[in-house]
Amino acid sequence: MEETIINEFESPELKDPVLIEGFPGLGEVGRIAVQFLVKKLKAKKLAELYSPHFPHYVLVDDNGVARLLSGQFFFWKNEGNGPDIILLTGDSQAQTIDGQYEVTDKIIEFAKSKGVKLAISLGGYRAESEGSPEVIAISSSPSILELAYKAGAKASPEGNPVVGMAGLLVGLAKFKGIDALCILAKT
Repeated sequence: MEETIINEFESPELKDPVLIEGFPGLGEVGRIAVQFLVKKLKAKKLAELYSPHFPHYVLVDDNGVARLLSGQFFFWKNEGNGPDIILLTGDSQAQTIDGQYEVTDKIIEFAKSKGVKLAISLGGYRAESEGSPEVIAISSSPSILELAYKAGAKASPEGNPVVGMAGLLVGLAKFKGIDALCILAKT
C-alpha cells in the first residue's frame, strides 16, 4: 500500500450530511464519543479507510484473526427533517506530519463527495488550571463558532494549538469549501 485508500461498502442517498469525526487522541475523547454515537444511533457501515501512515502492526481478535489498523465510516439516516450523519472513527491517527495531512485530506475529499458541508471533529484537551472550561470550540466559520458558544462551549485560548486530525480537519476543510467545527472536552 503506497497511499491512503477508502473502500466504500454502500452508496446511500444522504440528506445534507454532517461529518462527525473522532479518532484516538488525548483521553480517547473523540473516539469514545463517536463510538457511542455509532452504537446509540445504530449507524450502518459506509466505508473503511486504510493508510500506510497508520502504525505498522495489526490488531488480533479473540479468534486470532488479524486485521490492519483502519478508519471506519458509518452513516445514519435521519427520519425527521434534520441532516443525515456520517460518523468516522478509527484505530489510530497517522503517525507522521505528512501522513496526518494526507489522511485528513482524503477524509475531506470523501466527505465532500457525499455532500458534506459541515464537518465536526471531537477531541480532548489537557486543562491547564482548575477553572478551565469543560468544553472549548474552534472553527473556520465565525457563525458556526457563535452557535457553539450559544450551546455552552467556550473560546479556545489564543494561540492554543489543536494538534492532530481534530485540528487539521478544521484547517483543511476550509480549502475544500466545507465549514468545520472542533469541539474539545477537558480531560
